[in-house]
Amino acid sequence: MRAIVLGGTGAIGGATALLLAAAGWQVEATGRDRSRMPQELSQAGVRFHALERGDVRGVERLVGDGADLLVDLIAYSAEDVRAMLPAMSAVRCPVLVSSRAVYTDDAGRHLNGDEPPRFGGPLTETAPTLPPAPEGTDPFTREGYGPCKAAAELTALDSGLPVTVLRPSKVHGRWARNARTRAVIERMREGDQHIALTRADTVDHLTAAANAAALIAAVAERPGRRILNAADPDTPTAEQIVRAVAAELSWQGTIDAAPAGAEPWRHPWQTPMVLDTTAARALGYEPVGNGIDLIADEVRWVLSDESA
Repeated sequence: MRAIVLGGTGAIGGATALLLAAAGWQVEATGRDRSRMPQELSQAGVRFHALERGDVRGVERLVGDGADLLVDLIAYSAEDVRAMLPAMSAVRCPVLVSSRAVYTDDAGRHLNGDEPPRFGGPLTETAPTLPPAPEGTDPFTREGYGPCKAAAELTALDSGLPVTVLRPSKVHGRWARNARTRAVIERMREGDQHIALTRADTVDHLTAAANAAALIAAVAERPGRRILNAADPDTPTAEQIVRAVAAELSWQGTIDAAPAGAEPWRHPWQTPMVLDTTAARALGYEPVGNGIDLIADEVRWVLSDESA
């Protein structure tokens, strides 16, 4: 079995490559910078290929006569997906990793809008989404990211290929480019002995990279055209997440809800949003563990990365 992971040196890509390699797959991972290739992946037998995001011909050469699985973590727009369709057509199971940012509430509010969305409960894959961005929209802007991801999804699903689109929530894990726990770790290690949390009871759903990798492995067993939410089985509050970080650091300070009128600390988990993963579980997805436990992987990685 041969797998190609485009963007295979980040959190989800790295976790997927590692899981598949351990299961006996031949795994090829791409990235722009060889120095970002985790040593653990190389030791597991994952082969690295230095390819720029737009090097479509390079990807086609890498796919060659075909592969069993292609995971695309670097497509941000319809144009990106359209360029990759020839390579995807040579793959038994293409997977496009999208984002929860495509979802809107019933009033059309979304994560990157001026007014925060208000979701009435867990979101299934049939919940409303943003309209697709027109050609030429910059996906690397606040207003362009979600619509461009929506356009990328539609292009993949309309291709006629058995593409599975995954919508992860807030990703955590080793090799995360923007590890959200870092802000908490820094406060605790700087000697702050009291943390007052704004919206401490908010449930801002997490996605452990290890759980996303387990879902991708399940999809590889049953290719098909579909959309799946990718999130952890548990739904911890912001306070529970911060306490989990504190436990991993053996931090002995106090954590409580910020009183009215206090100077707020904008911690990273303030958007009330939960993804329904019933469809993923029905496909055979078995989570590696709860997000509140797996978040320790990111904390340990952040600490090791700082000491390197």
